[in-house]
Formats: sequence, structure tokens, C-alpha cells
Amino acid sequence: MRSIRWIGLLALYVGAQLVAIVLADPFRAAGLSSTSNPQSAAAPLEIILIIVIAPLGILFVARRQGGASALRHLILIGIAAALYITLYATFALVPPSLVLLPPYGAELVVVPALVVAAGVSAILYLALLMEPQWWVIDLVGFLAAGSLIAILGISFAILPAFILLIALLIYDAIAVYGTKHMVSLAEVVTDMKLPILMVMPDSSGYDYPAAPSLKEVRAQPVEQREALFMGLGDVVIPGTLVVSAFVWLPAHPAFLGIGGNIWASIGALLGSLVGYAALMRIVLRGNAQAGLPFLNGGALAGYIVAYLLVFHSLSLGLTVAL
Repeated sequence: MRSIRWIGLLALYVGAQLVAIVLADPFRAAGLSSTSNPQSAAAPLEIILIIVIAPLGILFVARRQGGASALRHLILIGIAAALYITLYATFALVPPSLVLLPPYGAELVVVPALVVAAGVSAILYLALLMEPQWWVIDLVGFLAAGSLIAILGISFAILPAFILLIALLIYDAIAVYGTKHMVSLAEVVTDMKLPILMVMPDSSGYDYPAAPSLKEVRAQPVEQREALFMGLGDVVIPGTLVVSAFVWLPAHPAFLGIGGNIWASIGALLGSLVGYAALMRIVLRGNAQAGLPFLNGGALAGYIVAYLLVFHSLSLGLTVAL
């Protein structure tokens, strides 16, 4: 299992991208875009600021007495609420949309999607609260990643997506190799057992709640480490370009019967997988690494190559708006 655990993370990574592509158009129709102007170059600035500031806020609060516990509860409630919204939009795609309850003369109606979304969100919240095993963390992380990728992809056209990936590529490198506060954040998140890190252990019996802290794990020899970790942002951010290409680029011209938008999306995904392979080679040596320089860089390169091959244009699908 030790030699192939990176394949488990790979499956979660690719699976989240595919789920996001499936959800993109329904989420767009449901009005879940986070911005009113997806073409604007300024559209991703709010997300970038949140991603830059939030880790500092989490570290500040977590280091205060009782702060970690309060913060954990607050984040879990936020995750449950976000899951409810996205799961409701997802389950609403499955008929029937309404069910008439007896006595039928009273015209009592229930919305199945609402009930199922609320039930699943509540169950996952309780599981995270009481017994956050690694598979619960990964399940919630997978659902959250697929939804977030879809929302960001429909919110940002190609230019804003480029800005988002490049800005966070640079930030991640600084935060891991320079200030190192992202490493500290990973340690705090691991201690709180939150689905902000995906976990892939050596065996299914791995007890994540009883596992040593990430700081202790990093002090162990590589061969003694029982699990591999990957930040949720490393899944979500490069996936934004994958979905953005699928949503915002034209289907024509087509190649081999497949639309140009799909080829560009595939190119971004394949490019990020090349970055993933390079990242895993380094990570498996035992050192903490910034994922986004590899993943975002690969996604951008893969997109550019695919776009040039299919659309034969140096514009790369970029448009400028303020």
C-alpha cells in the first residue's frame, strides 16, 4: 500500500475535477456563480485576498487558549452549510422535484432534494465532529472540492482564472518556502482533523483521530510515515482552469468530433497531472512542498498547448475587462 498511496490521492484529485465538470452547467443554471462579471480581471481578487488572509486568521485564533476548539466548531458548521447548499443544487437535478404527502387533500408537499441534502450534510457534520476518520475527511473533502471547483470555474472566465492560478502559485511558494506559515497551517488543520487536507494512509485501518501530529510525522523517517497528505486547495485551484475552459470556451472548432472547449479542459487537466507526478516524486522523499507551483504551472502549460493546437490562436481565449 505504501508504494501506491499516491494513486489514491490521484484518484481523489481527478475524480473531483470530473465531478466539477458534470456540475458546472447545472450550478451555472442555479445561479451559484460567485461573481456577476466572470470576464472581469478583478473578479478573482476577493478570492485571492480570502486565501491570503484566512490562514493568518486561523493561525492567530488557533494559538489562543480555547481558540482551536472554537475555530474547529465554526469551520465545521461552515462546511456543513456549504455542503447543504451545493448538495441541494446537485440533488435537485434528480427527479422527482416534489413529492405529495398524504393526506393528499391537504396538499402537503416535500422537496426530496432538500431533505436528502439536509440529511447528508447533518450526518457528515456529526461524523466530522465525533469520529473524523480519514475516509470521512476524504469524503467531505472530495464533495467540497468538486463543488468548489465547479463554482470557481463558472465564476471566472479564462483571464480571471489565469490571474487566480498565477497569483496563488506565487503565494503558495512564498507561504511554504519563505514565511513557512502554510506549513504551520497544515499542522494546525491536521490537529483539528478538518477536511482541508486529504489523507491517504498505508492501510484502511489507519486511525486518523489517534494519529500523531503532522509536526511529529514530519520528524519521522519517510519509511515510517503512515499517511500522505494533500491540501484541498491543491485540488481546487488548478481545477478552476479545467472547468473554466469547459464552460467559457466555444465548442468549435472541434477535433475528432470533440469540442475545442473539451480539448482545452483536457489539456489543463493533463498538464496538472504532469505537475502532480513531479510533485509526488519530491513529496515522497519526505519534505513538505508547495503544491500549486507544480499543479497550477502544469495546468496553465497544458491549457496553452491544447488551446494553440485546437484554436490556432495566440489569444489563448483571454479577454480584458475591468
